[in-house]
Amino acid sequence: MNKIIENIRIDLIRNADERTKRSGERFFKEDVKIYGVKSAIVSRIGKDHYKELDDKSKTIVFSVCEELWKSGVMEESFIACNWSYYVHKNYEPADFKVFERWVSRYVNNWASCDTLCNHNVGTIVEMYPALISGLKKWARSDNRWVKRASSVSLIVPARKGIFLNDIFEIADILHADKDDMVQKGYGWMLKSASQAHQKEVFDYVIRKKATMPRTSLRYAIEKMPKELKAIAMAK
Repeated sequence: MNKIIENIRIDLIRNADERTKRSGERFFKEDVKIYGVKSAIVSRIGKDHYKELDDKSKTIVFSVCEELWKSGVMEESFIACNWSYYVHKNYEPADFKVFERWVSRYVNNWASCDTLCNHNVGTIVEMYPALISGLKKWARSDNRWVKRASSVSLIVPARKGIFLNDIFEIADILHADKDDMVQKGYGWMLKSASQAHQKEVFDYVIRKKATMPRTSLRYAIEKMPKELKAIAMAK
């Protein structure tokens, strides 16, 4: 296992580019650790090394992913997200705790948060809907990334039109949060839900708009017709 992690890092460093590194850093307010490798190359490196993994059991894959997460380097977190998604057909409810540990211990920026949650966490919640209660607990966390994770994990299910009542419940919990990363996260969740449930989301926004952060409101109505946007944004 250590050898494959070493080889992944060698390839990432070999493909690092200072211009890409500087460009990437501009997307984040917080300090982030990045090599400076373009996302398409990161994906290719991950795929290439996954093919070389002799034992692709979920236990081994998750173990490698844990080590990649521990580095704190963004590109390594992306590979960890991809690898752990490769085994998604074998997800079991207990794996939710693994993702919870990764979010709470290792996630330190919106890109790693969204990559893990949009795919891995969203998938396991779709597979085992009872796990959505865990997302509601995340929404009450003191950790900004865990709170954001509670909403962005539902982006894909929201687009499919499922979990609407749970989406509104999580939005209620996050409603007055002062953190812009949390506000954008739950606004994005509502926007995604509006693709299948425009009226319901619009009605929700109208009920909440007097106290909803403007950032969340703008995100929530982004996909709506101009006339509905005007009503929602009116003071």
